Amino acid sequence: MCSLALFPPPPLPGDITLYEFNNALVCGRLYEQLPLAFQSQLADLPVLSLPKETLKAHSRLEHSTRPAFIHHRESLWKRCLSAWRDVGLCGVLKEIASAEEEGLQWVKTGSSYTLAVCHWLSSLHGSLFPHLSLTSEDMIAAFSQAVDWAGCTVRAFAWHPHTSKFAVALLDDSIRVYNSNSATIPSLKHRLQRNVAAMAWKPLCASILAVACQSCVLVWHLDPTSLSTRPSSGCAQVLSYPGHSPVTSLAWAPSGELLLSASPVDTAMLVWDVSTENCVQLQWFGGGGVTYLAWSPDGSKVLAATPSAVFRVWEAQMWTCERWPTIKGRCQTGCWSPDGSRLLFTVLGESVIYSLSFSEYRGEMQGQVGGSKTASIVADLSETTFETLYGEERIGGEVHSMVWDPTGERLAVIIRGHPDTPGSQTIIAVFRTRNSPVFELLPCGFLRGERGAQPQLIAFHPCFKKGALLTVCWSTGKISHIPFFFVSAHVPCASPSRSPVVASASVREQPLFSEL
Repeated sequence: MCSLALFPPPPLPGDITLYEFNNALVCGRLYEQLPLAFQSQLADLPVLSLPKETLKAHSRLEHSTRPAFIHHRESLWKRCLSAWRDVGLCGVLKEIASAEEEGLQWVKTGSSYTLAVCHWLSSLHGSLFPHLSLTSEDMIAAFSQAVDWAGCTVRAFAWHPHTSKFAVALLDDSIRVYNSNSATIPSLKHRLQRNVAAMAWKPLCASILAVACQSCVLVWHLDPTSLSTRPSSGCAQVLSYPGHSPVTSLAWAPSGELLLSASPVDTAMLVWDVSTENCVQLQWFGGGGVTYLAWSPDGSKVLAATPSAVFRVWEAQMWTCERWPTIKGRCQTGCWSPDGSRLLFTVLGESVIYSLSFSEYRGEMQGQVGGSKTASIVADLSETTFETLYGEERIGGEVHSMVWDPTGERLAVIIRGHPDTPGSQTIIAVFRTRNSPVFELLPCGFLRGERGAQPQLIAFHPCFKKGALLTVCWSTGKISHIPFFFVSAHVPCASPSRSPVVASASVREQPLFSEL
């Protein structure tokens, strides 16, 4: 089992991590450059600086102000239809109970009583799942993969799976698309594009971007040959479903056929056929909602985390799932090996990384998730004190997010420091990994940015040719790219399996964890 005590000391204050070479991280000052032999690998990638001062967050339109903007000469059924789309059943009952039309006294009374029962049931449900009492913004901030979603400049980041193009969602609810092959920077804005929590590019497609928003999923269709910097809002499809908001996570099938969306207030995750705008609910009971999704690169399985101490792994053929209860808290984040044979995940409140292996069960009959009966601890990230020239540095704590590079040979982890511990800090730890013939997790080093910059989001470039390339979004608004130069032993895995139409959903329970 790997631990932080085996890591080399972190970079000195004032030094930043430049690159990895010969299995060692090279650090230096901000003005230092990559060696000439490496500069060509990063020549086309923009290093962005998006300070918070240049962005202005939009004012939010609360539900309490909605009546001022609804024309009350509309018929009751139209207002009910609008309330159903925006809020769901409770919105319809509230609209009927407050209606001014005459001759509906018994309907209004019945709606008032029904609404009171719904509120009572909601409070009972909220006592079991405290996250339901949060506002939409607080809920997104609690379950976002960004360390400080509410306060950071960059709220979501997504590399295109096949080209050097990425999308950045900003504090002002705009999205910018950067392409290394084009000087045009489209800026995406839409009236429903509020509180963006996640983004995902459609695989095997040039320019379709799914965006998780507060009230819906927006699917942008961008013309890659267009020179427009402000695509029309007509280029965006709106995918919405009653009671499915805010949306906090998205995942495309590797084949590009289906799109999954998840909301912490909806116990079902939705499987969208974007072309027809139809969806199928994958419903289960328990867990209180779905907070995070990760589709395995081979297309065979989906990780679905919940706000409770349980997560599920679905197989994407017959859509059955197995249930893994945790010990202390909810599953915070997870990532798959490139061949889909191993899942790494972390649990809120614990300073360890768990592993689930699925390799022993590959090739079995359809409809079986398979996998290890227990999860093993493969890394201990408990707080460790490092002696440096400038004194002691304390590093360690819970994992907020982690990503595995496409070769399966580098794992990057954002470790949140303890806010109550003096000197504790948020930092990125990088591991060297090997998944076959046996799984190995070895220390590589810590990444550090400019003085005062804290990591917010991390993502690996999907097709870097000379090893791996990690993109880091910092609290200062800077987006930097850190290359790891190595010769990959990666063998391309099988092409993604096709995901059929959802047929059914069943669940089995697996036991608790063990230590490797």
